[in-house]
Amino acid sequence: MSATETVTLVLGEDSPVPETAADVEDLVLRLRGHVNQLGTLMPSQEPALLRAQQLCSDGLPEGYLPSRVHLVKLAEATQELIAKVRLDDVGARRPARGLARWKPQINVLRGAVFAVALTCLVWAASVPRT
Repeated sequence: MSATETVTLVLGEDSPVPETAADVEDLVLRLRGHVNQLGTLMPSQEPALLRAQQLCSDGLPEGYLPSRVHLVKLAEATQELIAKVRLDDVGARRPARGLARWKPQINVLRGAVFAVALTCLVWAASVPRT
């Protein structure tokens, strides 16, 4: 399951509140894994990453309401990391595309060669024979 799907599972409007403590623990473990994966894609001193790592290192609180609040905070922190990674990823790709030279597709080249060959054939057929 991707990080976005897990965050949507927790924060989505239509998502039910986890009923059992095992469900909460499972979601927290998934989110911790996503935070670890996303942490490798950004600088280690990123404030959003440090907040998410702090939430991951905190233990799961006892009780129905505190555990669900912790789960929501962790999901929000993970959502922030996803947004940062996407923003950095888009920013890193843009300059590379600007510098890249346009390369036509193979079918464009085939069509151009066919058009030139057909033009030469029509021109050769229209020249009178002597």
